Amino acid sequence: MPSNNSENAGSSGSGYDFDVIVVGGGSGGLACAKRCAKHGKKVTLLDYVKPSPYGTKWGLGGTCVNVGCIPKKLMHYGAILGESAGDARSLGWTKFGKEEGKDHPTHDWETLVMSVQNYVRSINFGYRTELREQSVEYKNEFGVFVDDHTIECTNKRGEKSTITGEHIVFAPGGRPRYLGVPGDEELCITSDDIFSLQKSPGKTLVVGASYIALECAGFLTAFGYDTYVMARSIFLRGFDQEVAEHIGSYMERHGTKMIRRCVPVKFEKVEDESDPNHGMIACTYKNLDFEFETTEYFDTVLLAVGRTACTDVNLEAAGVELNPKTGKVLVDEYDKTSAGNIYAIGDAVDTRQELTPVAIKSGERLADRLFGGRPDYKMDYLEVPTTVFTPLEYGCVGMSEELAKETYGEDKLEVYHSFLRPLEWKTNQEFYDLKKGIEHREDNTCFFKLITLKEENERVVGLHYVGPNAGEVVQGFAVAVKLGATKADFDDTVGIHPTVAEEFTMLKVTKSSGKDPTKRGC
Repeated sequence: MPSNNSENAGSSGSGYDFDVIVVGGGSGGLACAKRCAKHGKKVTLLDYVKPSPYGTKWGLGGTCVNVGCIPKKLMHYGAILGESAGDARSLGWTKFGKEEGKDHPTHDWETLVMSVQNYVRSINFGYRTELREQSVEYKNEFGVFVDDHTIECTNKRGEKSTITGEHIVFAPGGRPRYLGVPGDEELCITSDDIFSLQKSPGKTLVVGASYIALECAGFLTAFGYDTYVMARSIFLRGFDQEVAEHIGSYMERHGTKMIRRCVPVKFEKVEDESDPNHGMIACTYKNLDFEFETTEYFDTVLLAVGRTACTDVNLEAAGVELNPKTGKVLVDEYDKTSAGNIYAIGDAVDTRQELTPVAIKSGERLADRLFGGRPDYKMDYLEVPTTVFTPLEYGCVGMSEELAKETYGEDKLEVYHSFLRPLEWKTNQEFYDLKKGIEHREDNTCFFKLITLKEENERVVGLHYVGPNAGEVVQGFAVAVKLGATKADFDDTVGIHPTVAEEFTMLKVTKSSGKDPTKRGC
């Protein structure tokens, strides 16, 4: 029911405390709240982080800023810097460190975490300042629905209050999933914890084959930690599988140990002080093909087995329907839920990409539809580009080859592909791996793929790139794919030389030709 307190009424005079209540202080919620306030509405934003089982909590900004994109990219960049030492040495840089007479860099985990967390905290502070400047009322409180206009808020002291809103935007995000086996929540960490881990992880098992699993395993290996990946089935489900196997094989050749077709059965702490593995985590796991069990010991176990939407907030009281299979909120093309005044955006929404820029754009366009006089300003969820920050970065936009075949039929496609080694790697046949010593810089490691539709003048329906700076490379090409570019458009574009990206303007070898797609020379 609307509030009877006229002093608290929203700007519309509806009698509710706020014109808009935004539940969730992640990228989507923040973007929507600020845009609604820009349109002159009275807005409050609720954000409360329940500590992970390991005890980690964080400030305003959601997954991306605190335990996702930002710290992940910084740690990935730190790993790349170490791998580039050999390249630098071959081009004249000779002094990298003096520890025990070594001329290669050494890595300090504590320094890394301190730098990353200092930057994250600066963003947390910046967001709070920005909300205040834009007159958005920030509540560090946990919200639970009472009805479709009312939310009960609980602060960190356990004190409760209720607020009402004419419109509610639900943007709670998600949290890492656990396996449900003995010892997982007590002994394992997740991506909620790894970026602020106070001590170096040591010998680490990463459970999962998602992009989060491979990204974390990649930078841990590069920092010199003995790192294992336990994969139940395929790598990077939902991505192009030729690319996924290419990345997995590269990581395995460069030090990450893959345990395939296996799942953990239980985790136990080794308490016996006479045991040489005292203090470590004993992971007992089962091979899915042969059913035998094995036990291996690790200092750290990182679970990356998927995420669960944060929808356990009494949504049924508000009349908001969920997909029973995914636990995510069902919405229409305008992001409206089954409750007419409640909208949902971001990672907790069914069938939406779990990507920060998607949530931001969805939130801003929702605000413009509601209050900006643009009722048909919908979000387009097609041809959304993304990048996986594995040791070999992977950027893509459009369909995987598997999805294109399923959608159009293999005979309707022409697929162009190519391999090469970047110029920057060619001066140096080696790079320094902190754990293994000297490793060879491989030829024909970078990969390019254009998937085109024959009967539409070879319109590009999928673009895939594996190599350095994948996000920077694919971002520009994403505009072309979004606008319906054809293979001829790529061919007519003059490349920038010498770059890896120019290869997309010169692709000639098709899969159907059977010719060798590898490169020789410049």
